[in-house]
Amino acid sequence: MARRLVAIGNPAAGGDDDETRQAVLRTLEGEADIVAPATATPGDVGRVLAGYADRDPVVLGGDGTLHTVLQALLARGELADRPVGLIPMGTGNDLARSLGIPLDPGKAALTVLHGTERPLDLLVDDEGGIVMNAVHVGVGALASEQAAPLKPVLRRAAYAAGALVAGARSRGWRLRVRADGVVVASGRRRVLMVGVGNGATIGGGTPLAPDARPDDGLADVVVSFAVSPWARLAYGLRLRRGEHPERGDVVTVRAGRVVIEGEPVPANADGELLPAAPSWAWTVRPGAWRLIAPGA
Repeated sequence: MARRLVAIGNPAAGGDDDETRQAVLRTLEGEADIVAPATATPGDVGRVLAGYADRDPVVLGGDGTLHTVLQALLARGELADRPVGLIPMGTGNDLARSLGIPLDPGKAALTVLHGTERPLDLLVDDEGGIVMNAVHVGVGALASEQAAPLKPVLRRAAYAAGALVAGARSRGWRLRVRADGVVVASGRRRVLMVGVGNGATIGGGTPLAPDARPDDGLADVVVSFAVSPWARLAYGLRLRRGEHPERGDVVTVRAGRVVIEGEPVPANADGELLPAAPSWAWTVRPGAWRLIAPGA
């Protein structure tokens, strides 16, 4: 029996273009029963999910669009019941990288048609907000803010450019970090950034949590104390290669709950910038949702 699907995309996403979108839809139409209603705002996503409740959503977009769909499914109480397909058409596509989903939209469409449903973890904050790939607070969030206006021109390179600007300006924050109740940072030393990874990469392939697996029931936590100018530069270079956990001023742990408190600090969740706040907390929900991923 053919899958019944509803396509959901964000026309404003960095990698989306109409020609590619139409080619993907033609591929899906060849073997599935699919509809593609217009979606331009997060509110449209909820409306479409409600109007086509008997169909599984297929996201044509990046991490931000997938995040919006999962948040809407959680709000509707349908997160565990409706598997999600993903056609990576954003700027970063980091969760797709972690899961081996083809970055070529045409090949990803074949994965939606012939892949298997894979249970994945989800990070949920105390207000019900979600993170399906990674969240980081501190200089990484500032880097995302600097990168935002550069995305249309530099695309994936925008994050690296933003990181250079943010790294040069940041002096760090006094933060207390607890992982499953264990103090990882006491607040006495300034922290450059805290990363909480469900997936391995951010910013289009930067390996923030190189060993993270989105289906192991734990988040990988990375705390960097590299706040001096030279330490920031060295940290940034090793971060790009996934070698930063080897530094003496970096602490890595794995946990089911992470709490950050202290000076107001901005966050970036799945590529979306969140305003500075004095406290953040996330809890892992193992196997909370299912993604149609490449078969074993």
